[in-house]
Amino acid sequence: MHYTLNSFLPTTKKECELRGWDRLDVILFSGDAYVDHPSFGAAVIGRVLEAEGLRVAIVPQPDWHGDWRDFKKLGRPRLFFGISPGCMDSMVNKYTANRRLRSEDAYSPDGRMGLRPDYPTVVYTRILKQLFPDVPVLIGGIEASLRRLTHYDYWQDKLLPSILYTSGADLLTYGMGEKNNTAIARLLMEQDCEIDVRLFRQLMMRHPQQQTVMVMDEGEIPRGIRPDDIVLHSHEECLRNKRAQAENFRHIEEESNKYDAQRILQQTGGRWVVVNPPYQPMSQTELDRSFDLPYTRLPHPKYKGKRIPAYEMIKHSVTLHRGCFGGCAFCTISAHQGKFITSRSKESILREVEQITHMDDFKGYLSDLGGPSANMYAMHGRDLSLCHKCKRPSCIHPQICRNLDTDHSRLLDIYHAVDAVKGIKKSFIGSGVRYDLLLHDAGSDKANAANRRYTEELITRHVSGRLKVAPEHTSDRVLRQMRKPPFSLFYDFKRIFDDTCRRHGLRQQLIPYFISSHPGSTDEDMAELAIITKGLDFHLEQVQDFTPTPMTVATETWYTGLHPYTLEPVYSARTQRDKLAQRQFFFWYKREEQPRIIAELRRIGRPDLIRKLFGR
Repeated sequence: MHYTLNSFLPTTKKECELRGWDRLDVILFSGDAYVDHPSFGAAVIGRVLEAEGLRVAIVPQPDWHGDWRDFKKLGRPRLFFGISPGCMDSMVNKYTANRRLRSEDAYSPDGRMGLRPDYPTVVYTRILKQLFPDVPVLIGGIEASLRRLTHYDYWQDKLLPSILYTSGADLLTYGMGEKNNTAIARLLMEQDCEIDVRLFRQLMMRHPQQQTVMVMDEGEIPRGIRPDDIVLHSHEECLRNKRAQAENFRHIEEESNKYDAQRILQQTGGRWVVVNPPYQPMSQTELDRSFDLPYTRLPHPKYKGKRIPAYEMIKHSVTLHRGCFGGCAFCTISAHQGKFITSRSKESILREVEQITHMDDFKGYLSDLGGPSANMYAMHGRDLSLCHKCKRPSCIHPQICRNLDTDHSRLLDIYHAVDAVKGIKKSFIGSGVRYDLLLHDAGSDKANAANRRYTEELITRHVSGRLKVAPEHTSDRVLRQMRKPPFSLFYDFKRIFDDTCRRHGLRQQLIPYFISSHPGSTDEDMAELAIITKGLDFHLEQVQDFTPTPMTVATETWYTGLHPYTLEPVYSARTQRDKLAQRQFFFWYKREEQPRIIAELRRIGRPDLIRKLFGR
């Protein structure tokens, strides 16, 4: 497929001039390289605003040192600056769980480190506010979304106020940004004039926008503080009292996962952070419209000859749906995308697959047909009126909701349709699979038969040698803290996987993911994990040490020492020494780790486990 420079959103003054533009409506600053693909947030928001008739440009990875020329080069926009710090949280992207620098930035050309600052939302906003103090600055993306209220920051090891308050931006848009950014743009376009900060604030107070956050004085709060508002403990009270922070989080998580949420207010520094309720889940038509925008699916030509690792991973993949109802304690997906699933139509999916088949480097193999969880496509409550009343953070923990339709037949239909497209040799499932949904009694013979058929086809037709699943731990006590199913289900799924591979003569691997140092996990639990996985003949590779990231129940538990829903104490490995002591049990098979593991087992009074693990 052939694209010209004008096929992309402009990134320089020269590219604007090629379009005949002498003035822009919106300028977006991105912490990532500009990849014009629906998996990259800045490209999505740029294309959504472009579809509204706006003149939009993107400045990817601006240099925040020196004279700030990247921030000045496109001048003043007519409506606003937008900041999208990146697809990954900037701190997770840059640092490991042990706060060490990573070797590669997956969202930068050639994986180069150092092309974005720590907390780009704050850095970019402060620069723009110095250069253009009268221009509204809107912040969004994962970094802002998960820091919209008081939150614990692992890298600074302290509680921080809303990033809106810290950065000095004018508005925060949280969650997936199509609907809120479109609504804001339409409101501003109605004014038919240049928008300054004063007018912007007036409009936002007169017409409060869903899924946005503003900092206000008490007298500015639209309609005042109402009885149905949720008023959190103040930021200052949370600094004094960790229990207050734990109590706050339960409200924050519940309101993030409701059909009809309430407004949340928190006093911070003598002012109020006002979180307007989120939109209800996007309709299929709305989601299709977002994915059907004229993306080139390519990095901007400025990166010619350079490799962008994150793009290489997803360039031949297709996202089928949004949202995740798993509610895992350590995961931020539902906090950002919501727990309710919105699925694309078959027609929209096939249009994207067709586009991929025409890519110059496509050889016939789709790397993934997936989503946040690969097999939640088209799943929803049978009686949606019950969903409207529900505030559970998970539809499948502590058990799968009886109202949830777990029939996999609609997903099978998508697989069959994609595999029938001319030019497709094979489609793989690279996203993680929820095996508890496959093993669950769906309540009907037809659905159970479809789920068995899905499992068989998944293993025999859609595995590229390795199938990823995420049991996360072997201790059922820890798994309850994680909001994950009992480990016995992993045994059941492994038996099915091994039996299916044996019957079909396939040499494939099941790759389990595990986490150490999660709240509730002890050294003894990790030693048992090592023994159990050794018995299953696993030499673990896909493992990680728990990293506390903003707006997860696990992070709030880790920081406060209390579970936000029960307010009961929970043990966490907090020091670097304790975290490394747990992590080492993953690697019991490495000779250099064995003396330290033996010493640790003796220290915790479990020398009996040495023989089980090492046979001596």
